[in-house]
Amino acid sequence: MIFARPWLLSLLLAIPLWLWYRRRHHVAVALSDVSIPARAAHRSWWPVIPVSLRGLALTAWIVAASGPLVDDGELLLKGEGIAIVLAVDVSSSMLAEDFAPSNRLEVAKRQANAFIRGRRADRIGLVTFAGEALTQVPLTLDYAVLEQSVEDLRVGGLEDGTAIGTGLATALNRLRRVPNRSKVVLLLTDGENNRGAVDPRTAAKAAEALGVRVYTIGVGTEGEARIPTGRGLSGLRYEVVPVRIDEVLLKEIADGTGGRYFRATDGEALSRIFGQIDELERTTQTQQVRAGGQEATRPLLVAGLVLLSLELVLSGTVVVRVP
Repeated sequence: MIFARPWLLSLLLAIPLWLWYRRRHHVAVALSDVSIPARAAHRSWWPVIPVSLRGLALTAWIVAASGPLVDDGELLLKGEGIAIVLAVDVSSSMLAEDFAPSNRLEVAKRQANAFIRGRRADRIGLVTFAGEALTQVPLTLDYAVLEQSVEDLRVGGLEDGTAIGTGLATALNRLRRVPNRSKVVLLLTDGENNRGAVDPRTAAKAAEALGVRVYTIGVGTEGEARIPTGRGLSGLRYEVVPVRIDEVLLKEIADGTGGRYFRATDGEALSRIFGQIDELERTTQTQQVRAGGQEATRPLLVAGLVLLSLELVLSGTVVVRVP
């Protein structure tokens, strides 16, 4: 058994002192035989029961508070020792509805989560960018939190625009201190770099220096796309605008870092791209991983309540304390 907060177990040392104090300052008698001192003497173990029950209840609660886990030992598992950052464009153009029946962002979120669910022992982080960039989730193995963060992505939380260089630089900042691992950025965008203080080519050179492979994904159909521009009396207003993706820049970033550039013109294509990247970035390593233990807190809490209840019942019926 292991404990999440083992220092709390030191409180167990106070229980013998409490029992000693109680013994010195309290006297208990059995009501049923108070008229016969000799029998009361023979039943001298009765008064000890309530205080013992309370001591056991306190012991159970202290052990429960220390966070006990039944350890299942250690397992040797083969996993993928890769550090990955997903850099996702959340500019307003990602609402374009050319990935019917969903817009670009919804399809990207769905496929990104499918990619996350396919990993096992990789640390994955999430960065979003528009006119500026923000780390949503640092590198983590908590895939449930990561998937929920991807699902919660929305357009409008950041200043609008497309700062590809800033988004890549922010992703690299999450990876620069990661030692002895394959490091990868998956950068997904549907536009041209038009904002941000970091030039995309400068960020690409930094990625090359750090040994980070960058896979770039251009999202959007060829030609034109319908984008919501506001809300009117009859619902959303749409505008048909040209699709402009700087494929030359995205290829240059990918090629310079040892990655690849992909173009997704629909949801199925994006799914295939994530699948290809998933296959490209698998480097089997043997890692020692502790198997998940089973929590033992609840049984101890229940046991403490039962013991305290018995103590109260006995103290109010069979045994009574007299100061």
